[in-house]
Amino acid sequence: MYDHAEFVRTTSEFAQKLIEPYEVHEVLGDLAERTSQLLALAGGGVTVEVDDRVRAITTIPEWLADLGRHQEDTQRGPCIDASATGVVVAVADLRADTRWPDYRAVAARIGVRAAAGIPMHLGAHTLGALNLYGEAPRIWDAEDLAAAQVLTDLATGFLINASSHAKQALVTEQLQHALDSRIVIEQAKGILAEARGLEVARAFDVMRKYARDRNLRLVEVARAIVHMGLRP
Repeated sequence: MYDHAEFVRTTSEFAQKLIEPYEVHEVLGDLAERTSQLLALAGGGVTVEVDDRVRAITTIPEWLADLGRHQEDTQRGPCIDASATGVVVAVADLRADTRWPDYRAVAARIGVRAAAGIPMHLGAHTLGALNLYGEAPRIWDAEDLAAAQVLTDLATGFLINASSHAKQALVTEQLQHALDSRIVIEQAKGILAEARGLEVARAFDVMRKYARDRNLRLVEVARAIVHMGLRP
């Protein structure tokens, strides 16, 4: 079970981030990272619905990204179900489950045994889901899932910071912007990996550290790599 004092600190810091200028892609990445750290998991990601398809926006760390991409390509998996139903989907051991055989094969290949999808609620609708991954089988504690839902709801809140008549338009715009950010970040990872002779996952870590050390947005660093020749 999560540490309550750490949950309070994490929630406070995450809420503070949402009242400052932000990039959608980075806030959703921060959601995945902070929730994974709080619950002592391997990592996490966020999938969102754009143009009637659930799309993978971010996955941290990079070695888990194949699970997000697989769900995007096939529209099948625990986070797709969480997004479709608005209900938490938690799997204690993927090897013992019988759903989503292709997804479970990808998970087995990269070493993921447990998974959970936490829906991102917008009133009666669902925008997508937070994806959580564990390297070992895990009995998902109800309090852990509730803590993850609180952080997910906080992240969803910044997407709807507009008048009631403009909410859905804002959400669509923000999510499309997040998808565009993901594309340029993927391009930058490949360019930097080739230029520096790094693994793609390591190139992503270099980009994130460079951005954090200089108080820059990750997408700004990515654009500089793609368009301006930056090689951090």
